[in-house]
Amino acid sequence: MTINLHVKGPFGQEEETPKPVQATIKLNARRSLDGNLMVFDHPEIDIVVQGEKRKIITFPTDEFGDHVYATQSRLFDFLQKKGIIELGTIQGGNIYGSLEAMIPESEQVNHTQVALLAISHWIDEERPYWEAKEEREKDFEDYMTEPSEEWSTELGEVPHSPIKGTVNRWPGSNAAAGMTGMYRG
Repeated sequence: MTINLHVKGPFGQEEETPKPVQATIKLNARRSLDGNLMVFDHPEIDIVVQGEKRKIITFPTDEFGDHVYATQSRLFDFLQKKGIIELGTIQGGNIYGSLEAMIPESEQVNHTQVALLAISHWIDEERPYWEAKEEREKDFEDYMTEPSEEWSTELGEVPHSPIKGTVNRWPGSNAAAGMTGMYRG
């Protein structure tokens, strides 16, 4: 047996039919106790969308530095070009290393959903760069810890010699004391 419900809006008006889903995104996000959406997809920054305050805030994930500021700047430049944030509202936050910007008010769309959609698109654009960076770091670590046969020697393959390296240790030589370039008159 099926039950059909007919819901009426305020003053006896019929409720609008729900709008169809226009886009679906997948983000590693959580909702905080006060209702903010926190996005943790990017390895260098965390992004907080405060829907009630119409604000986007970014925080460094682990470390501070110019590379983190450059990432935050790229995000806000992207959002500014898409019209998601108000021009001229990008500023430092009250937490060290954070940047924030205001989302303009809109009657036509849900500003939080539009901001999350734009952030998702930006993360998708950034993903190949940080994945390539992680792959380079992994390759370098493998190169240093497990070198190929061409770049490694077994213990005992290199014969010993009485003098090794660049430090001269012959009697009468001042090279060991760092005196090789000193003028003597």
